[in-house]
Amino acid sequence: MLNNFLSLFLKDNCPLCQRTAEKIICSYCQQKIDLCQLDSSQELTSDNFLIFAWGKYDGTLKRAIASLKYNGNRNLGVLMGQWLGKKWLDSGNKEKYKKLTVIPIPLHPEKLKQRGFNQAELIARGFTRITGYSLKPNLLQRVKDTTAMFGLNPSARKKNISKAFEIGKDLATINKSYPTLIVDDIYTTGTTVNEARQVLTKHKLLSVGVATLSKVNSE
Repeated sequence: MLNNFLSLFLKDNCPLCQRTAEKIICSYCQQKIDLCQLDSSQELTSDNFLIFAWGKYDGTLKRAIASLKYNGNRNLGVLMGQWLGKKWLDSGNKEKYKKLTVIPIPLHPEKLKQRGFNQAELIARGFTRITGYSLKPNLLQRVKDTTAMFGLNPSARKKNISKAFEIGKDLATINKSYPTLIVDDIYTTGTTVNEARQVLTKHKLLSVGVATLSKVNSE
């Protein structure tokens, strides 16, 4: 009886609605987020680059990503990365891509200092826990402090992200025979991912695709 009483006070509140949550988020918000899942989670570009997304950037999923990034709810990042990893396994991609090096899109050091963490790295950590892939969070580094992409037209996006990345210290420790998979929280036009791919290609590292928690509707 005492343990049951104490458990009421030891449970955390859901970061999205402040209801008591048995896990990281409450069952109500989990149901709302599940509605954001994409039925068709992947597509191939003209050059056979895989775009794999868990859900659409909308509704409660959008709120959850904002809570992760701006309210410091780090556990959300790992949890959502695990959802992404489970969807990856369910899709059969682990059979197709047996060995991969997972690379989160990096933050600029100043932004990392302000936020205290890289949300893409947290998602990547959850993803690799489920998939068993190798995580190399420092294979790419951001050397240009870019502005927010939201609201920029395609040409402004490309100019903003141009030369933003360089190869990082993890290059010395990776298995170069493994293809790479980029991980990010939001995929919009692919401008950021394409810039990262160019750096990887320059160093003779094949990138098979991007796994993203959410994808902006292009319609």
